[in-house]
Amino acid sequence: MGKSKVLVVGGTGYIGKRIVKASLAQGHETYVLYRPEIGVDIEKVQMLLSFKEQGARLIEGSFSDHRSLVDAVKQVDVVICTISGVHIRSHHILLQLKLVDAIKEAGNIKRFLPSEFGTDPARMADALEPGRVTFDEKMVVRKAIQDAGIPHTYVSANCFAGYFVGGLGQPGRVIPSRENVCLFGDGNVKAIYVEEDDIATYTIKTIDDPRTLNKTLYLRPPENILSQRELVQMWEKLIGKELEKTTISAQEFLAQIKGLDYVQQVGLIHYYHVYFDGCLANFEIGDEGKEASQLYPEVNYTRAKDYLKRYL
Repeated sequence: MGKSKVLVVGGTGYIGKRIVKASLAQGHETYVLYRPEIGVDIEKVQMLLSFKEQGARLIEGSFSDHRSLVDAVKQVDVVICTISGVHIRSHHILLQLKLVDAIKEAGNIKRFLPSEFGTDPARMADALEPGRVTFDEKMVVRKAIQDAGIPHTYVSANCFAGYFVGGLGQPGRVIPSRENVCLFGDGNVKAIYVEEDDIATYTIKTIDDPRTLNKTLYLRPPENILSQRELVQMWEKLIGKELEKTTISAQEFLAQIKGLDYVQQVGLIHYYHVYFDGCLANFEIGDEGKEASQLYPEVNYTRAKDYLKRYL
């Protein structure tokens, strides 16, 4: 059996460009959807051309043109969607319902991976407003996929290292301070950090793997299951000094974000669930899921302690 042909939707995005690269690196015939609405966004156009130079094929298609989506989908075996679900960037999760319709009509797709790549929304039924909008919308997409009988894999990639390791878990920071840090509560709640290129590598490995069909793939690299305090200690060891530490309680944190605008509140509620509730690591993976580092031990994932070295 040959390797599946892959279509990446959202291929110029933060995770999307890495998925394209990983798909090509693992020898898949790789197609990238580009929208005519791209206009004069020269950086995206140049990125698309660089994908083409690396062997990807560009397919024109638009969410506002159902036929173009169906035609694009018919050329491949697997569709991976990486459109943004992060409010600080842009938020288009429900646009995927149009992609689901196209996949259903095309009838040839062996696997669909919708835009997930964060916290497992199926475990976030009790998430707080307004942050829960992200999880609720992802569940709407999941229901549509399952109602349409589309084979799928959901990728729960937890915390992107660039955003979370770089800032030592602090919102609004992506470069670690050499002076001070604010800990959430006692700083001992476990989170899970995954380097973005590793997310892409694991994602592509799963697409032809029968073990992950209609399952959730959880990315839990064992050495990257760390509390905020452990992350800070790694950084302190690297720079040879202790940071001045302050703490913020759950109540203080929630009170602080009340007056902020909607977009900020959505993002900060996610931090709340990660660092106060421990929503990423406080459950066992059941029969409906698989763990990536166990399935693919050959992937030499980036350790958080090594990731931090780039900031020295």
